[in-house]
Amino acid sequence: MNDLKTIWTKTAELLQKRVNADTYDRWMAGIVPLRLEENDTVAVLGVSNDLFSDWLRDNYSDLIRETLLTASGLALKVRYESGYTPEVPPAPTAAAEEPVGVVVPVLRPAARPRTIDRQTVRTSSTGFEFNRRFSFATFVVGSNSQFAHGACRAAAENPGMAYNPLFLYSSVGLGKSHLLQAIAQEVLDRNPSAVVEYVTTEEFSNQYVYALQHNSLPSFRNRIRNVDVLLVDDIQFLGAKTGFQEEFFHTFNALYNAHKQMVMASDRPPQEINGLEKRLVSRFEWGLTADIQPPDLETRIAIIRKKQECQEIKLSDEVINYLAARLKSNVRRLEGALTNLILHAKFEKQEVTIDVAERVLAGILNEESSSQLTVEQIQRVVAEHYDIRFADMTSKRRPASIAMPRQVAMYFSRKLTNLSYPDIGEQFGKNHATVLHAVTAVEERMASNQNFRHDLSTIERKLKA
Repeated sequence: MNDLKTIWTKTAELLQKRVNADTYDRWMAGIVPLRLEENDTVAVLGVSNDLFSDWLRDNYSDLIRETLLTASGLALKVRYESGYTPEVPPAPTAAAEEPVGVVVPVLRPAARPRTIDRQTVRTSSTGFEFNRRFSFATFVVGSNSQFAHGACRAAAENPGMAYNPLFLYSSVGLGKSHLLQAIAQEVLDRNPSAVVEYVTTEEFSNQYVYALQHNSLPSFRNRIRNVDVLLVDDIQFLGAKTGFQEEFFHTFNALYNAHKQMVMASDRPPQEINGLEKRLVSRFEWGLTADIQPPDLETRIAIIRKKQECQEIKLSDEVINYLAARLKSNVRRLEGALTNLILHAKFEKQEVTIDVAERVLAGILNEESSSQLTVEQIQRVVAEHYDIRFADMTSKRRPASIAMPRQVAMYFSRKLTNLSYPDIGEQFGKNHATVLHAVTAVEERMASNQNFRHDLSTIERKLKA
């Protein structure tokens, strides 16, 4: 297979499965396959302008190269040429059928969630639709979240004054997004005319690039820098957006100097976000940093009871205790299990017992078992064992004293979790090829070095404990 157009057709199909629709439409649908050069080792791709090529290189170069490899079996380098736009299919006549499978590049601001149920949704002045169920009243506070919850309430009651900025971090599914929306709705309840912006980092950066492309940066900045409250979710992805960090830095300064409230949520603390500029790390730590830990057993029981209050079908104490004991890692999975059981009881007309729960939730329970150990936990245990900094696990430093423990952590991440090579690589700030090399290197060293095998056995016992 040496025809770039054929290769790119397959590559485009794979990319659509690997990224969300908005990202694909915005950045990849407009790529034009041009030719193969240098003895079929370089794929030359056409893009509309230099901004596109710079953004693709900074943010999606590894993904595109790896997908090209999967599609063609060729380890192709990629070069971009500006000045190309994809062919747009002719508009269908009235009698013609709508073309199937044709992708037309779309440049648009990130879509806002749409909903019809106005009893569960409220719309902010900036157009975002908040879920009314994500309020302070519905957030179950436990010892794991008491400090973060209190800080969020203080920020909502006195925006820009109590804790500014407020930085929340935790593993997935523990309530960060719930608290962000709770802050927004509390602010709007107290002051309906307040301008509140809730945005993910991906959406924020896409809006910025859209403004760049359409010469509307002044309007974009005027909107973002004149809000009363800015809430940014998934801020850890800012580390991968080097071109956007400059803009965010100036936006942060403008809002901070105007005493406007900023709240950011991440899956790790600021100093552990790989690729984040030091000046942003410093600013994120100006205010208060609060973490949310997985809930303890009593809190998990309370969460289940709270979530089933609005349900017609109630679970027995025995089943509630069973769920709380089995599902420990995050609240989202706990809620999903509860929903599945209630729907099963409703449609199957069957009482929910522990035996029924085990059968209905087999997939969720297996997923829970396999996800008990996280990559972050593995990184911390391995870093402690080898007496290096946790941050070195995701740093670009490569001395042997760091590179080898990092490889060991990648090895255990592959062995003890169900994550794929690309997923593991993302959590180390590397690509899947680096993880594959690390696993192979560790296995080869284990085969020839008894002391190393003993070392890894010790680490594995710690991880499984």
